[in-house]
Amino acid sequence: MKSFFQFLSEASDASTQARKLNLKSDGHGGWLDSSGNFVATTEDGKLQFVDKKKAKSQEDKKEQPRSQARPEPTQKKVAKPEVAAKASGEKGKEGEASDSSEETITVVFGRFNPPTVGHGKLLSAAKKAAAGGDLAIYPSRTQDPKKNPLDPDMKISFMKKMFPDYSEDIINDSEMKSIFDVLTVAGEQGYKNVNIVVGSDRQSEFDNLAQKYNGDLYNFEMINVISAGVRDADSSGVEGMSASKMRKAVVDNDFAAFRKGTPKQLDDGDTTALFDAVRSGMGVKKKKEVKEMWEIAPKYDPKGLRDNYISGNIFNLGDIVENLNTGLIGEIVRRGTNHLICVTKENYMFKSWIRDVMEAVTNYPGPSGVPSDQRLVGTDSHRDYAMRLTGTSGIKNFINKYKKKKS
Repeated sequence: MKSFFQFLSEASDASTQARKLNLKSDGHGGWLDSSGNFVATTEDGKLQFVDKKKAKSQEDKKEQPRSQARPEPTQKKVAKPEVAAKASGEKGKEGEASDSSEETITVVFGRFNPPTVGHGKLLSAAKKAAAGGDLAIYPSRTQDPKKNPLDPDMKISFMKKMFPDYSEDIINDSEMKSIFDVLTVAGEQGYKNVNIVVGSDRQSEFDNLAQKYNGDLYNFEMINVISAGVRDADSSGVEGMSASKMRKAVVDNDFAAFRKGTPKQLDDGDTTALFDAVRSGMGVKKKKEVKEMWEIAPKYDPKGLRDNYISGNIFNLGDIVENLNTGLIGEIVRRGTNHLICVTKENYMFKSWIRDVMEAVTNYPGPSGVPSDQRLVGTDSHRDYAMRLTGTSGIKNFINKYKKKKS
């Protein structure tokens, strides 16, 4: 028989693992996910994840009302043959058996534009949630001069300097444009469970969206959306740092404020380079310029954003927009008082607050098409770039388009 101390030790191990996965005890040796679904039991001191049929029988037995179970997977997805060893769960010595933690991947999907010291808190929370398991950090791919001034390659390069402990986990993959892309690939790689780590203000959005299409776009036994902690825009510390605040500092030409948003791992030289890169990407000259704050950092000018929305200057029916949090791109089919209902070209619906969307960059050729040093304001290359975006192939074409016709 087991001693009393063995039981205590086993219970502690299971509780620790459950806490890292953000699971809650049902008081009877079972564990519930964030949606209230029965997902695991305690066996031999460890969490044992149960299949959906068993979970359903447990719910019926206890007669406790919970959210309807997600659809049963219709087909087992097989990992791609070219998947790297890390993604497939190969660890330790050759031939070593994998444990249950290797069935779970922890992912982060975000803009990081520019990366800040606040993002370090997010990555730390993700590492804690991974609990030694696989971790994948996917920076988004969008670039535009207002809210995403750094191209993906440059952004990731700075991220690896700022967060060296996560350098191998930061993945530069041009195909990972939205959270759906990330989850679909994770399923194809053979993972059964996924943790998605986000800021507290985005937890509900990611949870609703990821759960909604489980069993359709991907099949996971458990999707767990974990908050990285409370964010406070008014705080002067890490909790209050954001990419919006960093972009505002660039527009204000306030390097000191910008420096406060970078970690100590980034020296003054690299911080200056990051400041200049953001300024160049935003098209801001060295002299302080007046910019529409609601466009580059809407959380600092909510009135300006709302006034333009109510006036119909932005986000009208039929416009194509991108959700800045999830990377989803869709057409606006309904306008609310402060939110939009959008549908992707694959016919998937999502809701976004107006502060979390931007006009989709559908004709930007990407970093490989036009490097940032060829988009400097006042240069011939920038003129060619602007003409391509506006559909004018040359000066003559541009002049003729707007030349006043003789009567």
